[in-house]
Amino acid sequence: MTDTVISSASKEVVIGFDRPFVLIGERINPTGRKLLAAEMAAGDYSRVETDALAQVAAGAHVLDVNAGIPLADEPAILAEAVKLVQTLTNVPLSIDSSIVAALESGLSVYKGKALVNSVTGEEERLESVLPLVKKHGAAVVAISNDETGISEDPDVRFDVAKKIVERAADHGIDRSDIVVDPLVMPIGAMNSAGVQVMRLVRRLREELKVNTTCGASNVSFGLPNRNGMNAAFLTMAIGAGMTSAITNPLHAEVLQAILGADVMMGHDPDCRDWIRKYREPAAEGQGGARERGGRRRRRG
Repeated sequence: MTDTVISSASKEVVIGFDRPFVLIGERINPTGRKLLAAEMAAGDYSRVETDALAQVAAGAHVLDVNAGIPLADEPAILAEAVKLVQTLTNVPLSIDSSIVAALESGLSVYKGKALVNSVTGEEERLESVLPLVKKHGAAVVAISNDETGISEDPDVRFDVAKKIVERAADHGIDRSDIVVDPLVMPIGAMNSAGVQVMRLVRRLREELKVNTTCGASNVSFGLPNRNGMNAAFLTMAIGAGMTSAITNPLHAEVLQAILGADVMMGHDPDCRDWIRKYREPAAEGQGGARERGGRRRRRG
C-alpha cells in the first residue's frame, strides 16, 4: 500500500490505494478564463477567493493553484495567490506551473507539504524540478511525457513514468511522494483512450506502486454533455485504481460519481459521506423528536 501525504499548516490529506478518492479542485486556473487572467494580472484576486471557497464548500479536498498568464509576472502572481488561498481555507494546495521560477516562488510562501504540479520525463525538467521538490519536502505530479511528446502507446507512457520514479529516487524522493498522471486522451478523437488509461492505471498501481491523478475533463473534450462523460470516466477510473483527479467539484454529476464510486469500492464505510452529502434534511420541528425517540448510533 502506498500513501502520498500532503498537508496545509493544519490539515493533512492522504492519497492512497485503499482510501477515499481525493478530489483536487481545478478552478483557480486562468487558462481559458480571460476574465480571471485579466483580474489576476491586475492584482485583483476576488475571483480566486470566490473559486477557492466555492470548491471547498462543494467537496474539494485539495485546491490546484495556477497563475499561467502570458506576459505577466507569474512567479509573483502565483505566490500572492498561494498566500491568499492559505488564509481562506485549510485544505492543502497543488502548486501548478510550467515555469520553475514560479514553482519556487509558490513553494517559498507555502506552509505545509505541497503537491507540485508538475514534472515530466524531459531531462531539463527532471533536473530542475526534482531538486526543488526535495528541497521543499513536497510531493509531485509526474506527467507521462518526455522530449518525444505524448505517446499514444500506453506502454511508452508507463516507461516514462518509471523513468521519473527512478530519477526521483536518485534525488532522494520516495515513490510515495510521486503521483503519476498517465495522461488521459480525448476519447472523441481516440476511441481506445478509455481502455488504454484503465490498463495503464492498473499497471502503475501494481508494478510501480504509485498513486495516480489526471485532468479528468480531458477525456470529454469536443463532446456534448461533457459532465456526464467525465462522471462515467471517473467511476471507471476509480474502479481501475486511480486515487485522485484534478477536476471541478461544482459539477454535480462529477461529485456524485466520485462519492458513489467510493461507496462501491468500500472506501466510504457505512456510506457516511454519501449520506452526509445527499440525505434529505429533516422537516422543520422533526429533527429533535426523531433523535429523542430513536437510538442514536455512536461513531468511532
